[in-house]
Amino acid sequence: MTKQNSLGVIDSEKAGRRVDYLYRISLKGLIRNEKGEVLVVKESGRDWWDLPGGGMDHGEDIQSALAREMKEEVNLEGSFSYSIISVDEPAYLQVHDFWQVRLIFKLTPLTMEFSPGDDADEITFINPEVFKDSTSEVERRIYQYIKK
Repeated sequence: MTKQNSLGVIDSEKAGRRVDYLYRISLKGLIRNEKGEVLVVKESGRDWWDLPGGGMDHGEDIQSALAREMKEEVNLEGSFSYSIISVDEPAYLQVHDFWQVRLIFKLTPLTMEFSPGDDADEITFINPEVFKDSTSEVERRIYQYIKK
């Protein structure tokens, strides 16, 4: 299929990545420990907490994308079960110049052993109540997701 007749192509000279999509799909994993705390990550170069996860690559299925992202951010090894708990409204990310849809999954890993992966500066389990009144919208969402 040529660029002239393919649907969903977005021209962006500064992208430096594939741009043949309308929305970037971001998969995030909500993992809770026995205390009810949530596993969160500060991705490289960021100063706010978020759920581990990231963009789904072309040709990946959901389980493979979740497994890859969990490995990259929190060194999750082994199998896990998952179920979708939330879908965020599409949002325009000006800093990246694209629209994104976040899918939030409850993940239940077989083992609860984690360490910062290649894409993370810090990871920790935190009581989600601390995010309820955060100045960061991303952190406030973590609190909202636990209510679902």
